[in-house]
Amino acid sequence: MTNTEFRDRPGDPAFWDAWDMLPSGARVLCAVSGGADSMCLLQLLHGLEEERGIRVFAAHFEHGLRGEESLRDMAFVENWCREQKIPCLAERGDTRALAEKEHLGLEEAARKLRYAFLERAADHFGCDRIATAHTADDNAETVLLNLVRGSGTKGLGGIPPRRGNIVRPLLETDRAEIEAYLKAQGVPHVEDSSNESLDFSRNRLRREILPLLREMNPALNDALGRTAALLRRDDSFLRGLAEEWLDRNFDGESLPLSKLRKLHPAVASRAVKKLCPRSLSAAQTESVLRFAEGTELGYLDLPGLRLRREQGRLYLQTEQPPEIVPRRIEIGKTTEFPELALRVRAEKAPAGGKEINSPFNSFCFGYEKIKGDIVGTGRRPGDRMHPAGRGVGKSLKALFLESGMTSTERSRALVFRDGEGILAVYPLALDERAVPAPDEEILLLTVEKME
Repeated sequence: MTNTEFRDRPGDPAFWDAWDMLPSGARVLCAVSGGADSMCLLQLLHGLEEERGIRVFAAHFEHGLRGEESLRDMAFVENWCREQKIPCLAERGDTRALAEKEHLGLEEAARKLRYAFLERAADHFGCDRIATAHTADDNAETVLLNLVRGSGTKGLGGIPPRRGNIVRPLLETDRAEIEAYLKAQGVPHVEDSSNESLDFSRNRLRREILPLLREMNPALNDALGRTAALLRRDDSFLRGLAEEWLDRNFDGESLPLSKLRKLHPAVASRAVKKLCPRSLSAAQTESVLRFAEGTELGYLDLPGLRLRREQGRLYLQTEQPPEIVPRRIEIGKTTEFPELALRVRAEKAPAGGKEINSPFNSFCFGYEKIKGDIVGTGRRPGDRMHPAGRGVGKSLKALFLESGMTSTERSRALVFRDGEGILAVYPLALDERAVPAPDEEILLLTVEKME
């Protein structure tokens, strides 16, 4: 639609229905800043309540960034909603404090606070939709800004019409149409003075660059909207392929490197991003794919994530290895190691009364061979033992490698020691010196998993 063509009201019911934005019976929370776009959306939704069988509520968040002006905006929204009998919830936040605490940019911190508030407001009113006033102009600006920044298909896909319970009923509506509707309806709005500053990239794009592009194509919003929709469709398909591959190949901890290398980079990069707890840049994603080409034991640290290349697999570690607190094992009692989700029960048994050490969740020690207290610990540098039946001493590191235990499994190994050294390693081996004689009283340690 060109900027000279207007309907009686903005928005397209077919568009709303295609994305299930405003179904009959919905309780819709409208995010209202007080600016032209959000006041248009609030007026539109309020007028649709009877026609579409919806109930509308309003929410306003004051970010604490513009002093008296932002307080004015909050009062304006609250007063308008009161006059129109629209239930409204307003809240204030400290964007700068969050930005400093979490090392975020102001824009990112403001967005995080705002959407968290909108979710709380939706819960407060029992809403199943949150409507934001993003327009076709916003979408065009977002696509171009992301293009300048070098985004891939996700960024160039612009603003999605719907994301979970968040819907954008005005996403195909031009700003000029919105202004005409407000004038026709006599709906006031407030102006954000920061929109006039050319210090912000979006403002410079809006005021200096977009007018030139519209001279080349007056229907620029429509053109960029179509491009964004096509790229969202392509990105959705590729993400679907990545998710299907992960369903088949991710075991909850690791990926097979040989299969990851065979994937097309467009799918492999999306699989990697899907697994990471934080958003990765293009450069970080490429570094993961290069890392996956290697074969030796190696590590790659990324924000909130450590990758480990080991034994033909790529492991994702989002948590630090557990710190195993040393604990004394007492006879007749159960000792818990909550950091490992394990418990150890210690009891005496008569000679020959138990099957010895098979499997290695039960350890039978010759009672007279134990020197002092038994303590459960993690592994330590330089640890060595003589595995029963092997006839040779070995370092724990060598035993771990021989057994095929991964680094994560090694970090969770529970070592039982007495005054002379290692008695046993769960779930690996019993030390030769602790093996009971046929007629010797036994100390039985049983390791169980905690639910």
